[in-house]
Amino acid sequence: MKTEESRLLPGFGKGFFAIPSPLICPRIAHSHTFTLVAGPGARFNPPNMSDAANAPSPNPIIKVLMVDDQAMVCEAVRRMLADEEGIEFHSINDPAKAIETAIEIQPTVILQDLVMPEIDGLTLVKFFRAKAETKDVPMIVLSSKEEAETKKKAFELGANDYMVKLPDKLEVIARVRYHSQGYLNLLQRLKAEAALQAELDEAARYVRSLFPDPMENDIVKTDWVFISSSDLAGDTFGYHDLDDEHFAIYLLDVTGHGVGAALHSVSAINVMRAQSLPGVDFKDPGAVLSGLNEAFDMDKHNQMYFTLWYGVYHKPTRVLKYSSGGHPPSVLITDPAQPKESLKTLATPGMVIGGMLGAPFVTDETEVPSGSKLYVFSDGVYEIDYKDGSGMMTEDEFADGLCLPPIDGMSKVDSMVKWVRDAQGRDAFEDDYSLMEIIFK
Repeated sequence: MKTEESRLLPGFGKGFFAIPSPLICPRIAHSHTFTLVAGPGARFNPPNMSDAANAPSPNPIIKVLMVDDQAMVCEAVRRMLADEEGIEFHSINDPAKAIETAIEIQPTVILQDLVMPEIDGLTLVKFFRAKAETKDVPMIVLSSKEEAETKKKAFELGANDYMVKLPDKLEVIARVRYHSQGYLNLLQRLKAEAALQAELDEAARYVRSLFPDPMENDIVKTDWVFISSSDLAGDTFGYHDLDDEHFAIYLLDVTGHGVGAALHSVSAINVMRAQSLPGVDFKDPGAVLSGLNEAFDMDKHNQMYFTLWYGVYHKPTRVLKYSSGGHPPSVLITDPAQPKESLKTLATPGMVIGGMLGAPFVTDETEVPSGSKLYVFSDGVYEIDYKDGSGMMTEDEFADGLCLPPIDGMSKVDSMVKWVRDAQGRDAFEDDYSLMEIIFK
């Protein structure tokens, strides 16, 4: 956080030095991710609740904790605040028990002397800031001297104000109320943020419930991995039997991230799962994309659109029909013993879904020999920057990675995650990472 220039506050006399407290206008930014991995013992790791969930409940009463080895100084400050409504005063003369006491009473502001026996005051400030329970509580440090170097060190360690003791009563009251109100406002914001995060977690669990279970039968074996780049993702995918002879496979990627993208994604995926487009044959991929394009016109959906790959496997003939709209080509490896030589990319020309009413979408098809492996993915799996600065990974380079054997002890989809992470030199992804593997028996 940028440190603002220190200044004397208007209306306060010499000896009372203050800097703007980060607690008054905190910049709060949290980035969460969750990871889903299919397969036996499938994992779902929702984003952890922030520390705000454990923050004390906002209390309208201002609680002052004074840490000073001189009892008469504590008594002087107590008398200054005695007639003030809504202010509760606590003091402790043993600095060794200061943190323990602060955790117990949960003050809204701490007044602390810098010169005490047994423990250095600046060290105690550092200890307060290292404790989760007190790291955000405003601290006003007190000293008998007006020393610029001492002020500098105190502010660097996390103090919010500096007073040369003892200041005027009005100054003490003003500073106590100012910082306490800022802290109480912070607690309210953190509580609201925790409630919002709980709602996001619940929404993430609902999105997770839409992902299919891994499956294996006499026809196919499926596996997948999904890593969200935010609390709520724009990627969704699935597969299911349309009837006894047809098996549908699909993956869509809504533009953007967050609540809006997730809602749009869920709406589209539920349409495909329920086959609820009137007059559309869901065994015809091109017709499905055309129907979705009309139903999800971006002009009627807050300018949101999505890319989609949709395929239908006909079990008796081993023919896979497919269509795509603005989506990366899927990769079909028909001979795992010769992956590069047998690799095919499956895509058709077509705009993004919702981009233009009446846009054409066509259906193509290919034969699927026994043992073939189909990989369907979003662009987030390969749109990463190489750690050596040589540029961005391409679709073809990702396809080359699909031809590599899996890492010992890992599934192919998990191996691809590690392969891409190694390529970019970090674990986090800028975009959602969605990869499905369909093995045709």
